[in-house]
Amino acid sequence: MPKSSGSRSWIDIISELAELFLKSSRQSKRGRSWNQHVVPYGEFWAVRREGNKRITSKHRLQETAIKKAKGLARKYKADVIIHRQDGSIRDRLNYD
Repeated sequence: MPKSSGSRSWIDIISELAELFLKSSRQSKRGRSWNQHVVPYGEFWAVRREGNKRITSKHRLQETAIKKAKGLARKYKADVIIHRQDGSIRDRLNYD
C-alpha cells in the first residue's frame, strides 16, 4: 500500500510511542525532589522532605533541624528551605 506524503507508517508510530515511554520513565525516576524543609512543628522544629506529609525528624532547636536537613541535602544534592515560626520562608540553601 503506497504511503501518501502526509501519513506515517505504523512502525514509525510505534517507534515514536516507545521513545516517549522510555523518556517519561527516565524522568519519573528523577522527578521526586529531595529538597528538605525545616518547618515549625508545635513547640519543636521538623525536617520534612518536599512533597511528603510525614516528617523525617523532630528537633527542639531550629539549628539542630537545619544541621540534619543540610546533611540530607548534601547527600542527595538538593536544597534546604528554612521556614520561620509563621511558616514563611526565611532562607534557601543549595547543595547541588
